Amino acid sequence: MNGDELRGWVGREELRDDVATAAPLRGLAAALDHETPCEAGDDVPPLWHWTYFLPSAPTSQLGVDGHPMKGSFLPPIDLPRRMWAGSRIQFMRPLRVGDAIARRSTVADIVSKAGRTGPLYFVKVRHEVLSSGMPAIVEEQDIVYRNRTPPAESAATAAVAAAAATVAAKWRRRVDPSPVLLFRYSALTFNSHRIHYDRPYAEREEGYGGLVVHGPLIATLLLDLLRREQPQARVREFSFRAVRPILDSAHFWLCGAPEADGTVHLWAEDSNGAVATSATAGLG
Repeated sequence: MNGDELRGWVGREELRDDVATAAPLRGLAAALDHETPCEAGDDVPPLWHWTYFLPSAPTSQLGVDGHPMKGSFLPPIDLPRRMWAGSRIQFMRPLRVGDAIARRSTVADIVSKAGRTGPLYFVKVRHEVLSSGMPAIVEEQDIVYRNRTPPAESAATAAVAAAAATVAAKWRRRVDPSPVLLFRYSALTFNSHRIHYDRPYAEREEGYGGLVVHGPLIATLLLDLLRREQPQARVREFSFRAVRPILDSAHFWLCGAPEADGTVHLWAEDSNGAVATSATAGLG
C-alpha cells in the first residue's frame, strides 16, 4: 500500500458486542493455576477482558501464518510478520461477570519507518470497552509489521538487545512455558497464529528457536504476579512493551518491584536474565 492508501485507513472503526461470561475466565484461571471467583457479579480481573471480543474469521479466510487475512479492519500491509508489541490501558470501572459489554475499535495511527532488516509499520489501535453502557476500559495497542528475519540474524539481534533489569526485584516467580500452557491460552483467546503451537512453522518459516510465548499472556502473568502478592490492590492503569521474544525452550521469571507512590514495576526475564517484557502498573 502507498502512503495515501495507508492514511485513508486511519479512522476505520469496528464495533463488537459480547457478554462477560464466566466460562473463559474459569479456563484462564485454570491455565494460570490461580483460584479466581468467576460467578455472576464477580469482577473480571484486569487484562482478562482479552478473552472477549474474539476474532471470528472463518478458517478459509486465514493466512499462511494462521492470522486472519489483513484488509478487513487492520490495513493490508504486505509484510509477513505481525506482532502485538505493547499496550497502554486505563481501567475506569470493573467489568463484571454477566455484564453486556461492547467494544469500539479504531485505527488511530499508522507510521512507517526504515528498520535495520527492512521496512517497519507501526499501527496504533484504540479500543474503548463499555460495560452495561458505561465506559470501563480504554486501551491503545501497538501492532508492528515487519519482514521475516533469518535465524542467524535473529539470534544476533537478540544478543545485542539483551539487557538486565535496572530495578531490584522484590517479587520473583518462575514460569515453565509448556506447549500445553501456550495451547490453552491460544484456545482461550482464539489465537490461531502458528508461532504459538506449530513448532516446525515457528522454527523453519519464521526463524524462531521454538514456540513463542504470547505477549499478552506474559502481560497477564505479570499482573497475575501482582494479584498474588497484593490481592487487594486495585489496578487503575497498566502498560507493557515486548522487548524480545520468550520461547518455550527454557523457563522465564516474572519480577516485580512496588514503589511507595502506588506504582509497580513489572518485568519478565528470560532464563539468561535478559528483560523480555517490561511493564508498569498504577494502583489507586
